[in-house]
Amino acid sequence: MLFEVWAPNAEEHVTLWLDGEELPMERAQGRPGWWEAEAEAGDGARYGFAVDGGPVRPDPRSRRLPDGPDGPGAVVDQGAHAWRHDWPGRGLNGAVLYELHIGTYTPAGTLDAAAAHLGELAELGVTHVELMPLCPFPGTHGWGYDGVAPWAVHEPYGGPEALKRFVDTAHGHGLGVVLDVVHNHLGPAGNYLPVFGPYFTDTHHTPWGAAVNLDAPGSDEVRAYLLGSALAWLRDYRLDGLRLDAVHTLVDTRALTFLEELAAAVDGLAADLGRPLFLIAESDLCDPRTTTPRPQGGIGLHAQWNDDFHHALHTALTGESQGYYADFATAPMAALAKTLTRAFFHDGTYSTFRGRTHGRPVNTATTPAHRFVAYSQTHDQIGNRALGDRLSATLTPGLQACAAALVLTGPATPMLFMGEEWGAGTPWQYFTDHTDPELAEAVRAGRRREFAEHGWQAEQIPDPQAPATRDRSCLDRAEREREPHAGLLAWYRELIALRRTLPDLTDPDLAAVKVAFDEQGKWLAYRRGDTRVAVNLGPDPAAIPLGGGGRIAAAWGKVQPPDGDGVLHLSPESCVVLTGA
Repeated sequence: MLFEVWAPNAEEHVTLWLDGEELPMERAQGRPGWWEAEAEAGDGARYGFAVDGGPVRPDPRSRRLPDGPDGPGAVVDQGAHAWRHDWPGRGLNGAVLYELHIGTYTPAGTLDAAAAHLGELAELGVTHVELMPLCPFPGTHGWGYDGVAPWAVHEPYGGPEALKRFVDTAHGHGLGVVLDVVHNHLGPAGNYLPVFGPYFTDTHHTPWGAAVNLDAPGSDEVRAYLLGSALAWLRDYRLDGLRLDAVHTLVDTRALTFLEELAAAVDGLAADLGRPLFLIAESDLCDPRTTTPRPQGGIGLHAQWNDDFHHALHTALTGESQGYYADFATAPMAALAKTLTRAFFHDGTYSTFRGRTHGRPVNTATTPAHRFVAYSQTHDQIGNRALGDRLSATLTPGLQACAAALVLTGPATPMLFMGEEWGAGTPWQYFTDHTDPELAEAVRAGRRREFAEHGWQAEQIPDPQAPATRDRSCLDRAEREREPHAGLLAWYRELIALRRTLPDLTDPDLAAVKVAFDEQGKWLAYRRGDTRVAVNLGPDPAAIPLGGGGRIAAAWGKVQPPDGDGVLHLSPESCVVLTGA
């Protein structure tokens, strides 16, 4: 087989290390910076490269790292897996996403263990599982955002074959699979890309240090490296989409941006494969151009997370006003209404948190609602809190039910965070497993220093490196069988079923959503076609003038249809979905 590596940093030679044997490599003709060698090797053969007599390092494109990021890679025969299910694909329109972290979804923390529970998610009614990052990182447990090998699967999770089994099982249940990928940085330990070439540049700086090289000399090959990785996930593992981490931190001054190039390549691959593929951006820019089609002058990604909806909902539910919540806390019901009808709260408005105006308006007449992803909880919004506390730690079941109604009947593509559907009592905390003692201590101290600025004592902050921090973040499925968790789980199932059966709830027309609210009364109601949704987040009963009747399709709490005057009476912390005139 042909072994090849882009190593422009090599001044004299590159050596292929293959199962203990050293083999010389030659410069590839017509491919500046590339080295190649032919050698016999089968599935599982261990190999790596040494630049100018240095230590053996894993192939930047290695598909498997059996011994972790510091060890050699292993050859993977991509054609060896026997797929059991033909899969026509499942697009984003009409989707309900479910964010899942493999390492804490089960105590075992493996892809195979998680796959055993995919039937539960099919019964819940979600359409796609969105996996948090799977790329290798030092140690066993972590969030995954410190990955250092964008082509490989973390070995403690089960490696590449386990991912194929997971995807195959998901498809057998009718579930699509989305993977969270990180292009804006690599982790601080086990990253050997700079040995080979200019994968990073000091031209720009990011919160993680030198930027990934998307526009400096050598960036053509770096972009090809990342593009190839993205397409490999979709093609070789039969994934349905990718979530792109923090695209606003990608520094790219080229006329054709990396994100545009990636979107075009994924659209091309979808056409070749004959099944839908999509890209979801995490972006805090509040810029509709992120998902505007390329022929209309946009980047052409297919959807983007909408933190503005989350922040408005969170402040309405909790009353919190610290940090970025301050912009939403002045009038949270108004902010929530705006995000339900215009997607972004910050659409050119002043942000006190940023000290400047922020965002751009969405053209609701031409932008389909499913291009925005809405949620009440995510890994970030839980795990970046000091104690990793979920909404269930402070909210009543009624308020959790109201949050679910707003997410699952709203116009945007809904997303749940694992365990949310039964109001999981377990936290989801920030945990790491750095093998470098100095790095481990730096992360521990940094975490405590960050929250000390907000009044927390050091001993109150969970130690990211302690195994107990990860362990307590694992879901407790026994909760599902007892109240109030069982009732909340039934409510989520009911709402998702309604979204599937009521066409109004997947209508992409943002401009058709009509909202009324009372800031003091803390109620909000909206209409989507012939479907009305009303929530009362307040501690007092609410009389909501709907102006018409309707049949109760679903309700949390004791709710009667609107009276003869079209007034709906809702008890505190309750909600209802009505259909018909």
